[in-house]
Amino acid sequence: MSGPKEAAGRARVLARTALGCGVLAVLVLLALVVLRGPGLVLAAAAGLTAAAAGAWWTLAHRGLVRVLGAVLVLLALGALMAFFVGTGLWAPAVAALALWVAALTCADRALRLTRPVADLLAHVSPAPRRAVLIMNPRSGGGKVERFGLVARAESLGARVVLLDTSVTQDVAAIARQAVADGADLLGVAGGDGTQALVAEVAAEHDLPFLVVSAGTRNHFAMDLGLDRTDPSRCLDALLQGVELRVDLGTVAGRAFVNTVSFGAYAEIVQSPAYRDAKAGTALEALPELLAGQAGARLTADADGVRLTHPQALLVSNNPYDTRDRLGGGRRPRLDTGRLGVLGLRVEGAAQAAAVALGAQSAGITELTATEVVVTADAPEIPVAVDGESLMLPVPVRCTLRPGALRVRVPRDRPGNPRTGLLRNWHRLRALALHH
Repeated sequence: MSGPKEAAGRARVLARTALGCGVLAVLVLLALVVLRGPGLVLAAAAGLTAAAAGAWWTLAHRGLVRVLGAVLVLLALGALMAFFVGTGLWAPAVAALALWVAALTCADRALRLTRPVADLLAHVSPAPRRAVLIMNPRSGGGKVERFGLVARAESLGARVVLLDTSVTQDVAAIARQAVADGADLLGVAGGDGTQALVAEVAAEHDLPFLVVSAGTRNHFAMDLGLDRTDPSRCLDALLQGVELRVDLGTVAGRAFVNTVSFGAYAEIVQSPAYRDAKAGTALEALPELLAGQAGARLTADADGVRLTHPQALLVSNNPYDTRDRLGGGRRPRLDTGRLGVLGLRVEGAAQAAAVALGAQSAGITELTATEVVVTADAPEIPVAVDGESLMLPVPVRCTLRPGALRVRVPRDRPGNPRTGLLRNWHRLRALALHH
């Protein structure tokens, strides 16, 4: 196992490689623009605009308009590809893309080597003596069995409660019984919805909480810096672990670790057909939802800022980073004490095209708040809480409990240093130039 000096040396090499590849990618693109003139940029913008407009018509309409929208998407993308091939630009374009991918990959690895988990302060705490782990054998397509999580946890001294997936079980009640029996740590190997239920019990009793990345997406585990490729590594925290203090979201008195969704997505997942035919169910429901002809009409108040009739609304436990689109989809911190709020209302193909091109749009609202209250023109509304579909009476109140959750994580973990190349340019440059 390499030491700190070897890791620092590898990080410097990776940082220099990342910056080199990134600069080369930009130079290739600039050369294309200089050699081919503004026509290149105009052609790319026109193709993307047409494709975005076609995508909107495909989603927001039925019948002939939907068919024409799908045809427009295919024609626009095909014409754009034909333009690059016909003008001989495809090879340098592919080269620029490959260089950029290499830059992002090297940047990611370099920053992970230099800061295991970004922006979260860890402190050493005693190892648990009566840890209880609740495991869902079906979660993540059977990761509990595939990675031998039961045997591994028991060998480290934990007691495992294996859920019986043939019946409905009250996971929170199981966790509370474990606390009553003397558990000094609660953990979950399962999806984010199950994580939230047990995390709420752990927070109530101020007990450490252990996350095992055995779900399908593992968003919470990702933002904690845990290994999502091998969930057995999360169990290292039982013996060699540190603690993080993170925030815990609450919606209508129920805890959530990631997000609460209102509007189109929440309406769609309520359909009984969604589980077996996700794409078909969404396409069937979206035209009326986007036009406001179906579903509840929402209004949200986020610390005094009013969002009127958003088609979709996402409230998150700490804000997601949407500035760095190449490295988005993650939360750089889990301890800001602020909810992330993202509201979307797109009206027409022109606005959809503007959003696709990255233009500022009045239809997108992004902010942070300490409280979000959602009301509607219906007595209750569908809400997706960490992927779980619920019906909740209005008004629905979302808040945050700062530092409420003690999360025990391994000392050695991949980390989440927010490795977007553009966002971390200065850090990478300093690392690359360090001797």
